[in-house]
Amino acid sequence: MSAASDLSRRLARNAEAVCRHYLPAGRREGRYWIVGDALGSAGRSLYVRLKGPDHGRGAAGKWTDAATGGHGDLLDLLALNCGHCRLADTLDEAQRFLALPGSEVPEMIDDAPAPVGSPHAARRLFAASRPIGATLAERYLFSRGITGVRTERWLRFHAACWYRPDRDDVASTPAAMPALIAAVTDLDGAIMGVHRTWLDCSGCGKAPVAVPRRAMGKLLGHGVRFGAAGPVMVAGEGIETVLSLRMAMPRLPMIAALSAAHLAAIRFPPPLRRLYVAREEDGAGRAAFGTLVTRATAAGIELLPLESVLDDFNADLCASGTGKLAERLRPQLRTEDYAAFL
Repeated sequence: MSAASDLSRRLARNAEAVCRHYLPAGRREGRYWIVGDALGSAGRSLYVRLKGPDHGRGAAGKWTDAATGGHGDLLDLLALNCGHCRLADTLDEAQRFLALPGSEVPEMIDDAPAPVGSPHAARRLFAASRPIGATLAERYLFSRGITGVRTERWLRFHAACWYRPDRDDVASTPAAMPALIAAVTDLDGAIMGVHRTWLDCSGCGKAPVAVPRRAMGKLLGHGVRFGAAGPVMVAGEGIETVLSLRMAMPRLPMIAALSAAHLAAIRFPPPLRRLYVAREEDGAGRAAFGTLVTRATAAGIELLPLESVLDDFNADLCASGTGKLAERLRPQLRTEDYAAFL
């Protein structure tokens, strides 16, 4: 038996003690320990089996996060809880815990998993995530020149967001990684989906996987919103594109639609009278802009393009800073808008 297998078995035989130590906000219900997520947040998404055989179906120590689809044994849970990137660190932590004075702890409520990809699953994932302040997600956005995100209501961080490997991923791709979580909401503020950006452990880039960004839920017509809707707004495809514009115009409400197709279909809030669109200069971006022009004209909404110098506005921000970005935006705005928002 390998050292990892032996430690996993020993942890499973002390599953409740492990949960009480690393997941103290949870509680025992029947044969399970119920908690919010692998970080130990309050909630009912993640459940750990406390009693059962050493291996196979129903084994003690096996856990599942109904919000993310993540699952594994107690070694996996320790790695996520402690933020380890190396197995050696997790094995050291397991040995340290097992050397502590033990406690024998003796039985079921199973939260039914939400349908995969549903708005309900999206809401669970968002609820299981934590505020973005002082997290890898905040560090990641900072590395892209984006600051001041702690007050953004719909941005959060999940330390162990489940990742379904793509066929182009390597065999050793982790099943869960830290991620920036963004809620996709409708006009009434109801969460209809989430967008996930998986991050590497440094927080300075996206995770080295084939598909580091994915969205789920009912997205059509909705988006990630920054600020309350008003008569003048900005819309764009990517979260980082929109957040970059928000660095230069923090008082101007904005929405990230996440793709060209979804940008073309965004629902216009009732107070909207003028919409600036961060235009993407590819085929899909041009088609989306054309569709929006037609829809906006029919709705009596003025639609104006915003064009970046480099590939996108985040590239402009990183290359030149907020001041230069604001200068380049000024001639693209109506006079009353740059007076009010720049």
